[in-house]
Formats: sequence, structure tokens, C-alpha cells
Amino acid sequence: MLNPARFIDIHIVQSIPFANLNRDDTNSVKTVQYGNVLRTRVSSQSWKRATRGEFEARIGKAALRTRRIGERVTRLLSESRGWPEPLAERAGAHAAAASSIKFELAKDPKDPKQTVPNKVLTNAMVYVPQTAVAELADLAEEYREVLEAAKDIKKPADKSVLPTDKVEAVLRSRNGVINLFGRMLAEVDNAGVDGAVQVAHALTTHETDVELDYFSAVDDVTSAWGDQTGSGHMGHTEFSAGTFYRYATIDLRDLARNIGDNPTELRELTAAFLSAFILSLPQAKKNSTAPHTIPDLVHLSVRTDRPLSYAAAFESPVVAAGRGGFSAPSRATLSDYAEAANRLIGTSGILTSGWAGVDAKDLEALGTHHTGFDTLIDAALDSALTAPAGDAA
Repeated sequence: MLNPARFIDIHIVQSIPFANLNRDDTNSVKTVQYGNVLRTRVSSQSWKRATRGEFEARIGKAALRTRRIGERVTRLLSESRGWPEPLAERAGAHAAAASSIKFELAKDPKDPKQTVPNKVLTNAMVYVPQTAVAELADLAEEYREVLEAAKDIKKPADKSVLPTDKVEAVLRSRNGVINLFGRMLAEVDNAGVDGAVQVAHALTTHETDVELDYFSAVDDVTSAWGDQTGSGHMGHTEFSAGTFYRYATIDLRDLARNIGDNPTELRELTAAFLSAFILSLPQAKKNSTAPHTIPDLVHLSVRTDRPLSYAAAFESPVVAAGRGGFSAPSRATLSDYAEAANRLIGTSGILTSGWAGVDAKDLEALGTHHTGFDTLIDAALDSALTAPAGDAA
């Protein structure tokens, strides 16, 4: 019998200085009312995208999410395979138009009332391995003579000369990124993939204020000549700072189902995700804030029963320590809540738990103390993915 591990929960306390990691449609800091106070928030989509970029770098594979898959095929054919530009554009358009996904033509930037032939935009974003672009280009190579004789795609009713079944086989392809994060593509049969990770919105453990940063830009010529007063540009931007609670869980059963019987890949993808989630950071306003901190505390729990977020630990906002600062009291609050939760529902569903962080103080309720994030992850994976002694693997 295999080890019954089902979920790995990851809890993070991280202090972020003056920053705007995630903005809304008005460039304002995202917030949420929780515990009747205003908190700074970073959406799960924002942090998940940052995690995906870090994850792709770690596993050496990438995925592409786009409505412009045809243009990518066109560029590969024209720039790397020597196809004439008009033929490459037709091939890319036919590749994008061949599937069951409806499409439209891009507007002409010089005349928005007109569309551009062969510049196809799929109505749904496709989400495929990066290698899918080359596979579609290979298909175009196979059908080059047919494409040379074909008509341009000029309207959504035009039909592609490329075989739908072969194009959709490429759109169904997946790699570790898609197996982990999932894919929604209802327009193509059997292309959907249930994601194996769930990511919560990050929020500050305490009440926060949004601050307006007024700035001006100096005109270098005016400054040198001294013939005028005032700046070349003035404006303002919203920022905030705080200590965040971040949470995610990975469903090992879902991931194993997505990748098939491959214990090595299961461990590789899980380890890469945990490391990526720990060290990733959304990149908004990075050039003007450089908020490149690391977590103060990471707690991993391998569970057999159900995921368990500790966000409720912070429903009552953390109060700053006597000498200031929210990080230390946030770590203590997390530990206290874990102890209370374990007492309330029991620990039979926990295979192992541990933590690593900047605090030298023992946080017994969070399990075994590890000196670094790597050893913490290894210990969790050893427990979660290793069959018990005497059992068949």
C-alpha cells in the first residue's frame, strides 16, 4: 500500500517593504476588508503567475498562454525556417483557425474598421507547452504544398486547410507546468486539465494604510540651463507595506493522476513548486521599489485528510510588538493557531510537519525545526512520497 499522503500545505509569513506588488484597474493597491480592518492584498492570480515563472525556470520547461498562437507559428516559420513572409503568415493563420476554437481577425491599427488578413486571434486563450509552436510549424511543413495553394484567412467563416484532429492533438499536449497548474480549454474536447495546486490570495496579518507617493521627474536640459523652474513631470502612485500571510496546497493525488505512474517526476514537480512558491515575488513596480525579501517563516504540513489554511489566525489583526514590527507577532500567532487547530481536530491527518525561518525561537506547534528551506522541503517529500517500510511501492 502506498503512503496515504494527499496534500502538502504550505504556509508563509513574509514581510514586504514599501511596494505595490499587485494593482487594480486604476493602478491602486489591492485591498480587502478582513476582521473589520483594511488589509493589503495580493491576488492569487498575481502570485501564481510569479510562481509559474519561477517553476518553469526550475524544471527547464515552459508553457505558453496566448490568443496569438498563429502569429508565433508565423514568426518561427519566417525567422527560423526560411519561409517567405506571406506564406508563413498564411500558415500561421490556418494553424490558428484549424481547431474548434472560434476566432476573429485582428483590427488594422491604421483603420480599426478594417481587419488584417491572416492575423488570427483565437477567442479563447490556448495554453500549451512552448514546444507546441514548433509542432504546429512541423505540421505546416508537412502540408506546405496545400498551404501554398490555399486562400488567405480573411474572415471568421473561412476554413483552414490543415487537419483539425492533428492541430487539436497539439493543443491537447501538456508538460509539467500544465499538469501542475491545470488548463481550462472547453472548446477542444479532452483538453482540460484539473490543476493540482490551489493558491490563496495573500493578505497582511494586520491593518494597513495605503500611501500616496508623490514624485517628480527633472528635465535634465532645464536643470543644466537653469532658465526655467519646475519639473518635467509630476505624478503620484499608491504603495503599501506589511507582513503577509501566504497559503497554497498541492494535491498529490491530482498531480499523480495528471502525470501518470512516474514517482520521479511527481517528486521533481512537487519540489519545484514548493521552492518556486517560497521564493517567487510578483514583479509590479520592481524597478522603483525592489521589494526582494524572502519569507520570515515557511511551514509545511503533509496531510492525509484535507487542506487546512491558517488564514483565520489573522482574522483578529496582529498588533505590533512592543518595539515595533509585525513579523515576530505574526509568526507567534501562526504557531498558536496551529496548536489550537491541532487540539481541536486532532493530528491523525498529519503525516509530518516542519518549519524553517529567521526565528531562533522554537515553534513546537509547527513541527520539526529545519535550518533551511531545502531541507524542509526534502523532509516533507520524504514523508509524502515514500512508501512505508515493508509496503510495496
